[in-house]
Amino acid sequence: MGISETESSGVPKDVFDGAEKGPIDYSYIVDDDKDEALQLVGLERTGTYSEEDYQKVKRKLDFVIIPLCMAVYGSQYLDKNVLNYASIMGLPITGQDYNLSSLVFYLGFLIWVFPTMYIAQKSPLGRYLGVNIVLWGIVMMLLSVPNTFGPFFFLRLLLGMLESCVAPILILIISMFYRKNEQAKRISWFYAMNGVVSIFGSFVAYGISFDTNAQILPYKIMYLLTGGLAISVGIAVLLWMPDSPVHARFLTQEERVIAVERVRDDQGGTENKKIKRKQVFEALTDVRTWLIVIMTIMTSIPNGSLSNFGNLVIKSFGYPSRQALILSSPLGAVGIISAILCGWYSDYVSDRMLPIALSLIPTLVGSAMLVGLKPTPEHKAALLFADYIVNFFGSSLAILYAWNASNTSGYTKKVTINAMTLASFCIGNIVGAETFLPKDAPNYIPGKTAILILLSVSFFLCFVLRFLNMRLNAKKRRGIAELKERNRWTDQDIERERQRHAFLDMTDKENPYFLYTL
Repeated sequence: MGISETESSGVPKDVFDGAEKGPIDYSYIVDDDKDEALQLVGLERTGTYSEEDYQKVKRKLDFVIIPLCMAVYGSQYLDKNVLNYASIMGLPITGQDYNLSSLVFYLGFLIWVFPTMYIAQKSPLGRYLGVNIVLWGIVMMLLSVPNTFGPFFFLRLLLGMLESCVAPILILIISMFYRKNEQAKRISWFYAMNGVVSIFGSFVAYGISFDTNAQILPYKIMYLLTGGLAISVGIAVLLWMPDSPVHARFLTQEERVIAVERVRDDQGGTENKKIKRKQVFEALTDVRTWLIVIMTIMTSIPNGSLSNFGNLVIKSFGYPSRQALILSSPLGAVGIISAILCGWYSDYVSDRMLPIALSLIPTLVGSAMLVGLKPTPEHKAALLFADYIVNFFGSSLAILYAWNASNTSGYTKKVTINAMTLASFCIGNIVGAETFLPKDAPNYIPGKTAILILLSVSFFLCFVLRFLNMRLNAKKRRGIAELKERNRWTDQDIERERQRHAFLDMTDKENPYFLYTL
């Protein structure tokens, strides 16, 4: 086989072309191209491990990684939404200044998400995450200081920049430690912390709001408490979050090997520090990437509206401010139930888009009720119920995270698509923050109508993405059958080649053995 000019990925082009015709000539693959997992294991599986061995390691992973992910995601959600509580706890930033302060968090997020993720790719993942958490905890505490718009606006910008790495890094960690049929459930576990924190935050804010004689205003107490909590979480991440299976200090050497072998058959790989332009290009030219971008924007506009104006919407039904804080707490329970059920069902049926479509049905019903019912005293209970079930759509973002984890291979491509997804999340939230405008108060009918329309489009896109993955899987299976026939391979030969492809940091399109989750 002749060696062609090395592509930007570092692999000769004809090496990848060989995947379509026969076995790869692995001697041409340079070290930068290989997955970090090959520091522990060979191209082929050499050890024999039982399912009991795999389950034992999985339990250890669940004991360390999942609680840390939950603490991180919960802390982020709480810190991001303190502004919502502060809006009815004496915050001097009001009106359009309040809207801009809400918006600028996502602007900072959007500005920094791509740089921070490529820095993260070059850095020890767990430690980079921990440093960012400690820094945003400091910023949260500083938000208790300013009483004017300018400094408050700037600190919210910094907060968005520092928090932008969280979800993409957590998705990468889940994808490198867990099998495809385990990922949605575990992502839903940490995503459900949004609901837990919503309940916790509502009751804490309610209690603090009674302390009217304190020298420190109630909203400032909230910022100090949540900032201190974030710093504590950041320190825990620095101490215990692993950077990859190769560097998981809480596992023995053999357990690290088992952790890597558990995920070999999924063909997703673990980690590679080299940023590959070819993989960036593939991410940008994959039509499914842009469908995920559109769908994320569609579901994030309602999120941006409700996360910042949720208490004001409940108040518009005719409830006083303090009661609105308490009545917002069941929204958290809806989020918890929705996320956990959708995550479990997604892994159980090995499907991502169907659970999202199902979660959107109660949301569409609730949105229609919010638009159709007038805010009169006899409709207060019905409107409150509608507001609760609207929040079922929140679980869709968790399953979109799982879709990325299960359907993307090639570490740079993973980093790029996760960054694009979170950038889309920001764009949606920026638009969402401007959807519920002061001039539309107290009923906010235009904002409620926008939620109904956008989530209806998302429902349709679920089935488009599902169809595309079904078609790609059929093409992959035909390709494997052709390889087998052309090279006169046995099933054992196919298995050998599948094992050899697992940790070459090939993208899902380059790797003929990678199959997509619907």
